[in-house]
Amino acid sequence: MSAEYATFGLAPAMRAGGVLANGDFQVHRDFVDFIVNGRPLLFQLSDLDAVSPLAADIPPAIFTAHVRRLLLEARAPLRDGRYVIYGCPECEDLACGAVTAVIEKAPDGDDFIWRDFAWQTAEPADLELNGYQGIGPFRFRGAEYREALGQLLAADEPQTRRRVLLIGARVALLAKLAAALRTIGIGAEIAADAAGVPPDELRTYGAVAFGRTVPDETRESVREAFDRAGAEVAYVDGLAPIVPLLVAQIEHALDRSPQEQRRLTALAACREAAQLEVTSTCRVQLIAYRMDRLSRTHVHEIFDEVLEPGEHRVPLTPKATKGDSYVVARTTTSVLVTPTATP
Repeated sequence: MSAEYATFGLAPAMRAGGVLANGDFQVHRDFVDFIVNGRPLLFQLSDLDAVSPLAADIPPAIFTAHVRRLLLEARAPLRDGRYVIYGCPECEDLACGAVTAVIEKAPDGDDFIWRDFAWQTAEPADLELNGYQGIGPFRFRGAEYREALGQLLAADEPQTRRRVLLIGARVALLAKLAAALRTIGIGAEIAADAAGVPPDELRTYGAVAFGRTVPDETRESVREAFDRAGAEVAYVDGLAPIVPLLVAQIEHALDRSPQEQRRLTALAACREAAQLEVTSTCRVQLIAYRMDRLSRTHVHEIFDEVLEPGEHRVPLTPKATKGDSYVVARTTTSVLVTPTATP
């Protein structure tokens, strides 16, 4: 099969982590995704929980080595000229499974070709059994391809700010939240305000989360401190003192991927139903949280199915949306949070 020309680009992406309904933790990973013909290549595969080798949390030397491999300036890590395109978000073991492809220079010019995509768990790859039919081959113009990847080499190190500053009065709750965030790979520190924090340190944060009782004067003071430091951060107003809910809010705030390249793009909920929109076929999980009059947290797993692209309505039960309640929607790459509105 001849390789047709395709556009090549890169964009920040996220593997959504978080505290799951059963109490398990899922690691948060930031990475650079491949944009082929204007869409993330990951979305063109099956609903895959995976990240590219260009992850933000790996050492700079290893990150650079991955970029140089994609530029064919270093040997392929697998047999038959195969390169890892997406791998396990928890480790780099091929046994967990990886999407691989042959990357080569076009024989008649300066272009790069990606072909023979496959799901690989051992060597050699079995294209007949595990090949991705209908994906590729892609032919990328050499100048466009090298320019996109070259920008990653021009940076001092992978750009990431996976740290959040937690500000609030309930220290015990903030300590639990910080521990949960650190467990999934997000750095977290607790403070009463941002007074006296050096600008260089403020610039290491990607988000600031405020507790519900933080006064307006403190919020404004914190914003002014970050503005003076030239730090662009996302501000999160905690919806309720429920750790998994707050983790989901912070994860969403740290998502740097372009809105048009996300799987989950909209979420709203009332007492009767949740409305959501997805851009590609993917598994969606809906979880409802609420607190009763005794401040006990109640968790309700509402929905866990694969949805086709488009808008969807998911019924909610009165038990799940009683009182002040909130809905969290998750895919492998996105997370959204919304309170349930009274009709």
